[in-house]
Amino acid sequence: MINLYELDLDALGKLLAEWGEPRFRAKQIWSWLYEHRVSAVSQMKNLPRTLIERLESETQLGTLQVAAEEVSADGTVKRLYRLRDGQLIEAVLMIYDDDRRTACISTQAGCAMGCVFCATGQMGFARHLTATEIFEQALLFARDLEGQGERLSNVVFMGMGEPFHNYEAALVAVRRLMDDLGIGARHITVSTVGLVPQILRFADEGLQVKLAISLHAATDEERDVLLPVNKRWPLEKLMEACHTYIEKTGRRISFEWTAIQGENDTLEQAQALGKLLKGMLCHVNIIPLNPTGGFELGPSATERIDRFAAALAGYGVTATVRVRRGIDINAGCGQLKSAVIRSRDIPGGA
Repeated sequence: MINLYELDLDALGKLLAEWGEPRFRAKQIWSWLYEHRVSAVSQMKNLPRTLIERLESETQLGTLQVAAEEVSADGTVKRLYRLRDGQLIEAVLMIYDDDRRTACISTQAGCAMGCVFCATGQMGFARHLTATEIFEQALLFARDLEGQGERLSNVVFMGMGEPFHNYEAALVAVRRLMDDLGIGARHITVSTVGLVPQILRFADEGLQVKLAISLHAATDEERDVLLPVNKRWPLEKLMEACHTYIEKTGRRISFEWTAIQGENDTLEQAQALGKLLKGMLCHVNIIPLNPTGGFELGPSATERIDRFAAALAGYGVTATVRVRRGIDINAGCGQLKSAVIRSRDIPGGA
């Protein structure tokens, strides 16, 4: 079966030409796919019945199959998708009071980075996703929202996997989000644990897409423990790349900080982080840890986070404490997949 989402407009036109269809049919189908965002070929009302029947027999609209879905009390929707080869990935839709509708999407099945507090990092790496598999996660949420009279406003590459480890496919997906779904570049965020060569490469892409760095520790000693990638690219190299990125793009970097009780929420770590980031065009997002079964520590208490943020302010570093979403539905990266595999014995674990 041909996945229509894998075809660009030229490829779609060539397929239809092989079928003896006129050229304008490609634009009609394209409009149904990405403007009307139909969920079935039968909804493409201005196509002849013979073409609809052939499309139904030889093509499909996407390959992601829902293996599980949970909806949080705060409106967060988390889906576990099964891929064609049986691998499982997660995607999350976060609903905010200010009308933002943000999709958090995955770029890999599993992850090779090994971050100790992350459920995905604990399960290891299976494979890269294709650009279409990445893009389709956002498309499906956009299609559902459209049916409710709403629109997908933001996309963050913060799901399973390291986007810059799957650089080419992730960047193709970014461009498709802009071109095919109409998501503005400044409403797209790509997160990395700190792959220095790819950060430098990203600086030359000429995109207005936001960059987020998963930092989580302000000293090499601490970061080596939490994020093994730091042994390859320690903080000195990472900060050099960040400064280069800012100089080339003029864009602010967001640093993600998962607040772990007694681990990285100390005044000493706040002071080290303040010294590290002082004077840099950046912002720190502090997110209390979503606990996982494979990591024994828990989220920081509110008073410790407030003290941490206040210490950063003393160095002129701005910080925002993010509200955790979907705590009641395993919304942390990799948690639903782990829970479902355990409870239902579903194959496809990384």
